[in-house]
Amino acid sequence: MSTDMQNLTASPDYRNLLDRISDTYTQGRTRAVRAVNLHLTETYWQVGRHIVEFEQGGKDKAEYGKALISNLSRDLCLRHGRGFSRSNVVYMRLFYQCFPDAQKSQTLSDQLSWSHIVELLKIGDPLERGFYQQQTIRERWSVRELMRQKDSSLFLRLAASKDKAGILQLAAQGQLIEQPADLLREPYVFEFLKIPEPYQVSETQLETVLCDHLQPFLLELGKGFTFVGRQYRVTINNSHYKVDLVFYHRILRCFVLIDLKLGDVQHHDIGQMNLYLGYFANEENVEGDNPPIGIILSRNKDELLVEYATYGMNSQLFVQKYQLYLPDREALRRELELSLREAEADE
Repeated sequence: MSTDMQNLTASPDYRNLLDRISDTYTQGRTRAVRAVNLHLTETYWQVGRHIVEFEQGGKDKAEYGKALISNLSRDLCLRHGRGFSRSNVVYMRLFYQCFPDAQKSQTLSDQLSWSHIVELLKIGDPLERGFYQQQTIRERWSVRELMRQKDSSLFLRLAASKDKAGILQLAAQGQLIEQPADLLREPYVFEFLKIPEPYQVSETQLETVLCDHLQPFLLELGKGFTFVGRQYRVTINNSHYKVDLVFYHRILRCFVLIDLKLGDVQHHDIGQMNLYLGYFANEENVEGDNPPIGIILSRNKDELLVEYATYGMNSQLFVQKYQLYLPDREALRRELELSLREAEADE
């Protein structure tokens, strides 16, 4: 490389020019991808509309059923390629059926990719689908993250502890983080650790593997968590204690302390967490911070013991269950349906 060339590439002005061109190209490519996605999903919605309107054109056309989809898939693939696989045509039709309002479908197309939309269309329950739609947009989930949250039954876990109005709000708006209790889910699910059953791990090992899988752990905790540290040292009158995991929540503007328990939570575990909360409130908080939140995660929870052990205690101390494997989806759904029926009976 010549001396002039070396001088040029080393100059701040050249580096600035290079950075500006690179940023412009990256932004342009991102806009191009978004534009392609928008037009693609709008086109798929229109295809679905054509199919549904054809089926509604009379009894004879409606009876074509599966043959119509199969024939369209075959003939459209011959004309336009693999984008019209039978499953894709089925989802195009379903896309229009689930989102018949053109304006709403266009808004959805502008915010989510077709792959996201397909995952949402796989959800039969409109309330559940609405929750995952709002939550995917709110938290900018990737397709993989959306699939994981569906598999872990996040909606059912959150809805199980809410009344009918809360469930409807959850479906319409997603999970709003406005108070400490909004952070909670029951149970927390750590299936991403892939610990074989029957498991044999210590609390330290569980803490270690959670930190080793920090990204999916933060996804399970929910929006707003930032990792501060593990085995966080607390010193009081020359006695040393350690909080298993410490986070800071950007939305609630407070520390979140987490202790892990393999067995049942004991009353002294609750007292110790309350000690940590007092320490953080007085020693770690700075101006603008809200009171800290404490969460004890345990495999099992004695509700009565927790009620008595927390009597008159900090209202921001919670004992929640966790499990290492995916929950029984049908059991959670039955519990939710029972709650809704009871709510309707009381109205």
